[in-house]
Amino acid sequence: MTIAPDLRSDEELAARLAADLGDPAAGVLPTGSVSVEAPMDALLQDALFAAGWVPDEEWTPLRLDLGASVAAPDLRVEVAGPDLAEQRVAVQRAAFERSTFTVEAWQTMAAGPAYADARCLVGFDAAGAAVAAMTVWSAGVGRPGLIEPMGVHRDHRGHAYGRAICLAGAQELQRLGASSVVVTTPSANAAAIAAYRSAGFEPFGASRDLRRRS
Repeated sequence: MTIAPDLRSDEELAARLAADLGDPAAGVLPTGSVSVEAPMDALLQDALFAAGWVPDEEWTPLRLDLGASVAAPDLRVEVAGPDLAEQRVAVQRAAFERSTFTVEAWQTMAAGPAYADARCLVGFDAAGAAVAAMTVWSAGVGRPGLIEPMGVHRDHRGHAYGRAICLAGAQELQRLGASSVVVTTPSANAAAIAAYRSAGFEPFGASRDLRRRS
């Protein structure tokens, strides 16, 4: 979640948000253990800690300025439409151990209004196997674009395909008029951070989930 910058120091707002996030009866979050990522400079962080929330997963945001040219990827990359949906889904399921992504889920995503300025990319090795995939999301000309998600097939790691698909995604967002591209990945995922950095992305700031234990 996020909060308008000029309201991040608003004590009343922080207290109300903490109360709603902490009470399942408010209808915001379900019962049980749940996590929230809130701006690190917001009073909400203090309010959640005071309410008994505890630190959870840490995240590393990275950014690449698209004002300059982007190096060409050393990989054949295609924009995935319905004809490549199965391969797009297969790479994601092979890249993320607990992924439940399906072709039906991809079709639902692709039919949604947010996808009008988004693109799914699939990278293929020299033998024609789908080895990497990514979805990029544009917020419009002159605004930052977003990568979510990026993955390399578990059977094809160690060949710099992560770097290549990152460069392809940056080029696609550049064509869509984005000013920069940003991505956030778990700080513990050293391989993903290395892939982004090898493509020219630079880390900035830090973020952290807070978890409600019950």
